[in-house]
Amino acid sequence: MKELFLDTLGQPFGIVIYQLLDATQFTIYLSLIAFAGGGAIGLAITAARVAPSTLGRNLASGYIWLFQSVPLLMLLFLFGLGLPKLLAINIDPWLAATGALALYASAYLAEVWRGAVEAVPKGQWESGYALGLRFLPVAGLIVSPQAIRLAVAPTVGFMVQIIKGTSLAFIIGFHDLMAIGKRWANAPVDGTEPFIIFPLMAFIYFGLCFPLSLWSRHLEHKLGSASEKKVSPAG
Repeated sequence: MKELFLDTLGQPFGIVIYQLLDATQFTIYLSLIAFAGGGAIGLAITAARVAPSTLGRNLASGYIWLFQSVPLLMLLFLFGLGLPKLLAINIDPWLAATGALALYASAYLAEVWRGAVEAVPKGQWESGYALGLRFLPVAGLIVSPQAIRLAVAPTVGFMVQIIKGTSLAFIIGFHDLMAIGKRWANAPVDGTEPFIIFPLMAFIYFGLCFPLSLWSRHLEHKLGSASEKKVSPAG
């Protein structure tokens, strides 16, 4: 594959494009892992946020407030540089970047999903309780299917923020698209000047994010109209 880029684009441009595209896969992997980890944590925080327990709601609110207030860059510094220094251990950049991004994502996803749950008419909860069901069955069987429809579009849209957030992981030694691009932009090689490399990187990030933005808008229009039809009879 590398030889194909060299034969087609020449040197050093062929090597640059090849390495940028090769590094993009790690940006995608980190985004997917962070989204999965953040989603799992966010789901637990959402459950605590809407649960009847006052203590659980307060703890969940504090968690969301904390990780929405701390910048992602600071989380990366803490996980990638602060904790290794404090504990005198080596933390792999993969682990540090995943941990920071997962906590960052979990707080925002939990808030998105809480909003979706609270958008379901209260009458749905009351109907479940009137049938003799407790909190978990009502939440799982009645409220969650409706909340999922409301949450799909903003959840897909937030994936764009995660992808863009991975561009900060290079500061802790994570080798992704941004790290490779900056290395080439700083290299004393003709044809790899910043005004060439950075637009290429921007185009690749655009190629990753724009389809998700379009998909999010499509889902918002498609599912939003269906949700409005379901909400109106309940009122």
